[in-house]
Amino acid sequence: MKTILASETMDIPEEVTVKVAAKVVTVEGPRGKLTRNFKHLNLDFQLQEGGRKLKVDAWFGTRRTMAAIRTAISHVQNLITGVTKGYRYKMRFVYAHFPINASITNANTAIEIRNFLGEKKVRKVDMLEGVTILRSEKVKDELILDGNDIELVSRSAALINQVGVLASLILQH
Repeated sequence: MKTILASETMDIPEEVTVKVAAKVVTVEGPRGKLTRNFKHLNLDFQLQEGGRKLKVDAWFGTRRTMAAIRTAISHVQNLITGVTKGYRYKMRFVYAHFPINASITNANTAIEIRNFLGEKKVRKVDMLEGVTILRSEKVKDELILDGNDIELVSRSAALINQVGVLASLILQH
């Protein structure tokens, strides 16, 4: 069954400006500017009340399209949070015998991991664009990843995590 029209609106905070052009949403705030492309979704985006509300419409939508309305609103909300507060991910090194050594290089945009399970190999991970990495000063073996885009910050954390995945090594104790 298809619904003729489904729509949802969201409020835009005062310190943020949102621009919509051909299903490309640009959000600008105190921390910077983020852009997201929604051309793959069959939705209509409109700014209302002088740019203070964003309305997302789905005409003759199926269940899948109806679900995409809330998803698009959530993505824009994540962009707004990113340009106002930013995102921070915290990670900890966990090891049993060989202490993992990490050094941050390239002006806080890359990390080199040494002594992982006693290996001599140096594992280098570059952060994605707009993500910075720091060592925590208060907590031992903690990394702090900061950025405006939640997807880039979380993917950078995942890249660091995947460096430590043991593909073919079977640990026996």
